[in-house]
This record gives sequence, structure tokens and C-alpha cells, in this order.
Amino acid sequence: MLPTEEFNETDMLLHWNKYAERLGQKGFKIMESILLINDPVLDGTKIIYELPNEGSKLEFEGQINGLLGHLKGHLHNHDITIEVVVNEKIEMKRSYNDQDRYNRFLEINPNIELLRSTFGLELNG
Repeated sequence: MLPTEEFNETDMLLHWNKYAERLGQKGFKIMESILLINDPVLDGTKIIYELPNEGSKLEFEGQINGLLGHLKGHLHNHDITIEVVVNEKIEMKRSYNDQDRYNRFLEINPNIELLRSTFGLELNG
């Protein structure tokens, strides 16, 4: 019988983010950024994840089995499911200024700072 231990949203978020980080380290930057667009919400053993458009949903669903396997294994619960919801208002909810955007890109790829300093690029907000 497969394990079905209880877990909370904090545990789930921790392992979700660890999985995203591992993908980023392996060079899967697009999938990493899709996993970090929003915080998933836990409803029992169902994880509800909102994405801003169909394209990101398709990309996410193409990689969902690896994520599910990771979460089921690390949370010791094989009842976990993920429901993806497209919510186009997400993009508006997160309006970034140039500094926010730069910081986010820097997280994704630290070499951006090297580029900025090498070419003397300025951030104009």
C-alpha cells in the first residue's frame, strides 16, 4: 500500500520550490520560472496552481509527472493531484518595475550582473 501521510501547505511549498530550483540548476529555466509564477494552494491533497495563460499551462502539464513524482515521494503521500487553472488576471496582479524585473532575471541567471557591469548598462525605471 502506498503512503498517504498528512502534510501541510508549508511542506508542499518547500518541496515545490526545491523542485523548481533543481530544474533551474539543470538548465530548465522556463519550467523553473513557470513553477515560480505563483504560489500553489493546497486543498486537502489537491494542489491548485494558477497560471496566466494557456501556453504556460501546456508547458507545465508537459512536465507535471516529474513534479508529481517529486511531491508524492518527498511528502510521502500518493493521493496528491495537481489541478491547473488559467487565470489571465495573474499577470496584472504582479506588476513589476524595472528593478523588480532585473532582480528576478538575476535570480534566474546570475550572469546578467556580469553583462550589466561589463557593458556599463544602466537600469532606467
